Amino acid sequence: MTALQFPCTIFKTQKWMDDYSASDMRCGDLTEAQLKSQYRLDYISGRVDPWTLTRRSSMDRPQSMFCCNLRGKGEKITRQQCTAMLFDEFRSLSRKFSLYGPYSHLIEKMITHMQHGNGTPFRDMALDRALKEQILNDMTKNSTRLRLYEFIEKNIDWDKKCYPANEKNKLKEIILGGKLPKFDRFQDNFNGMGITVHDTWATHITIKSLHIDNDRYRAVVHYKVQDHFGLDSDDILKTKFSQFHFFRIWFVLQRYNQFGFKPFMTNMEATIEITGTRK
Repeated sequence: MTALQFPCTIFKTQKWMDDYSASDMRCGDLTEAQLKSQYRLDYISGRVDPWTLTRRSSMDRPQSMFCCNLRGKGEKITRQQCTAMLFDEFRSLSRKFSLYGPYSHLIEKMITHMQHGNGTPFRDMALDRALKEQILNDMTKNSTRLRLYEFIEKNIDWDKKCYPANEKNKLKEIILGGKLPKFDRFQDNFNGMGITVHDTWATHITIKSLHIDNDRYRAVVHYKVQDHFGLDSDDILKTKFSQFHFFRIWFVLQRYNQFGFKPFMTNMEATIEITGTRK
């Protein structure tokens, strides 16, 4: 029997890491006419009109965001002033999605990265910590950690103190049968993780090492997860997104051909230990 060698990547999603061709990574590709006619984005902001580059007053705002502003022109501003005001409003509006907890600051930090980062990947220790906590605290039957715990213990060759190489594909099947780490729990609607990450794009899972001794085992498992901080057309066409100025501003800053602020990759990693005994 051949023993499985470590480190060993046991799972990769079909979606690629660093996929800059994804639809939510587009930027600066839509005209004013397209944004208004196809996406109903006439009214974007309570502070500024990005189409005319004018500052709004409280008297300029329509009762409904779906109405056009029919009042006279306000104070003219530059494109740079307009985008700065939009990003300030973007950050301000984000707070309703990040009310509490150790990750509530992340969304404002990521918005600022979109403003100044020019599309470079984003990494933060708080994201890594959130990912690790999500994996360790998931006690459901679909937990990838718990499914690996059961399967590794069951399939170890305890006499030879190794894991059979011919069982590698079954490790992938075990992961496929579970639920990958995501931030779509109820609390994620308010703690900042639902708005910063929510779903994920690509996940790689690697068993870095497996030690077997005295009828016990210890596996070190590494999760590498990537998400996109960007919106695609399907996102903004959904009422649950388009009803919020937060997402309307985001979409225009990213997709309007006069702005074109680049979305970016959000990278997270976590290493956990899985331990068990021979049954």
